[in-house]
Amino acid sequence: MNNRENLLNHALEMFALRGYDAVGVQEIVEAAGITKPTLYHYFGSKSGLLSTLLTEHFEPFFETLQAVAGYKGDVTMSLRDVAGAYFNFAGQNPRLYRFYLSMWFAPADSDAFKASLTLNERQQQLIETLFVNAARDHGNMQGRQRTYAASFLGMINTYVMLSLNGYAEFNDELVYKLVHQFMHGIFS
Repeated sequence: MNNRENLLNHALEMFALRGYDAVGVQEIVEAAGITKPTLYHYFGSKSGLLSTLLTEHFEPFFETLQAVAGYKGDVTMSLRDVAGAYFNFAGQNPRLYRFYLSMWFAPADSDAFKASLTLNERQQQLIETLFVNAARDHGNMQGRQRTYAASFLGMINTYVMLSLNGYAEFNDELVYKLVHQFMHGIFS
């Protein structure tokens, strides 16, 4: 493992355990067995390290999400595909996903929240677009796309945390339950 990867791995481990603000640059470089100038060479700063960490881990997920979030004429099937993509990603990256969610609830002026904001907005936009396209076939969805996307993301993240905390298992049955609950709510 090279120094750059070593720094990213140790940073993720420490951020996931204690949160971004509770971990200092000195701790990261000591854990990685390198010096501060090496961290600054690769990332420029602690926030640069965080940004790189998130970009490199989430970019493959966004490629998958973009591929599955297209409306295919069946709202339920599209939402199952989206939920499945989230469950797969969170199941393969549990520490990263838990850390990501903690950043979403960080103070709005914090570096952690600011770093997660772009990720949140991208997800919202992809899923909102799915609902915009679905609304062409389902008139009762018109004008509710933003709320539906935010609600569906909230449900996904709730189910992810249930799984990460051991109260549920990432599987097709959980995807079905999530989508069924959501669909029942929007069509009732």
